[in-house]
Amino acid sequence: MHTTAELPDTPFALVDLDRVDRNAARLRDRLDGLGVPLRLHVKTVKSAELVRRVHGCAPITVSTLAEAEYFADAGYEDIVYAVGIDPHKLARVAALRARGVALTVLLDSRAQAEAVAAADIPALIEIDADGSRAGLRPDDPLLPEVGAVLGDRLAGVLTHAGGSYHAFTPEAQAAAARGERDAVVGAAAVLRAAGLPCLVVSLGSTPTAHTVRDLTGVTEVRAGVYLFFDLVMAGLGICTLDDLALSVVVTVIGHRPDRGWILTDGGWMALSRDRGTAEQPVDQGYGLVTDLAGAPIPDLLVTGASQEHGVLTLRPGSGRPLPELPVGTRLRVLPNHACATAAQYARYHVTGAGTEGLAVCERLGGW
Repeated sequence: MHTTAELPDTPFALVDLDRVDRNAARLRDRLDGLGVPLRLHVKTVKSAELVRRVHGCAPITVSTLAEAEYFADAGYEDIVYAVGIDPHKLARVAALRARGVALTVLLDSRAQAEAVAAADIPALIEIDADGSRAGLRPDDPLLPEVGAVLGDRLAGVLTHAGGSYHAFTPEAQAAAARGERDAVVGAAAVLRAAGLPCLVVSLGSTPTAHTVRDLTGVTEVRAGVYLFFDLVMAGLGICTLDDLALSVVVTVIGHRPDRGWILTDGGWMALSRDRGTAEQPVDQGYGLVTDLAGAPIPDLLVTGASQEHGVLTLRPGSGRPLPELPVGTRLRVLPNHACATAAQYARYHVTGAGTEGLAVCERLGGW
């Protein structure tokens, strides 16, 4: 991380380190109280500097092999690649393991298990906790069959409660967290009953990690977006707007008073096309607009986005006048989905935590 005296051209990704630190401490303290370690998912921040700041060199989760290679270069030695393995990628996995990296892969089929066993690579079996993604149900007869194919290469089981992103009440969130735990612990019991090893029982999502009450039988929790949080998480009540650590700084470049528009240089190339709040009780368009200090401008949203243009309008039904924001005014946009927005950038500009002005922090892209 290095400091810069120059104010960058917009759009750029701005990260508030004070909020990152606070978000990290919140989940760390919670999991410490439940007696289960965190295997941080780095797919959101994709920055060794930021991960080391809040997690040291403790075990991590990745979503691409590029992440695994990048973090291995940064000194991380215990990594789970938590996307179903393509057998063609096993050579890259083997190369990392030959360097001394304890890299474990994920699978949910016999074909994958045969390829992984032949390559002598440890694997977790993905468990379907709620029908939201890949994996085997705990009662699927294929589960012990896949485990048997892996044999002593079976590391354990892993699940992700993707349905928790649609749990809008405390009751629904509690049910999602309970279902996630029950599914993965139940799958581990099935494998053990078949005489198979199952040392790792891994679960996690940001919503369930912040709402689960009982982790009996679980060996680790994975979560990642919580370091930045976003409007989807705020819409679920997992965080508040004051917790959002990532924003995009944009500049007003024009006006269309006949349409009730303010135009910025922050289109979907800067914000992403993610519309994750569209199904929530409060739709935040392509992002919520704040002033440069981070204070929300009442009812002002990014409601349209082309490649390099953002269209700001008042929230439908608002009775407020459109704010006066002259050309050249800098604003911030809070993103719907931090992972998708961060992916638009090769670096973060960082503020807070005693930094002088803005610091620059590189991040990884690609696969």
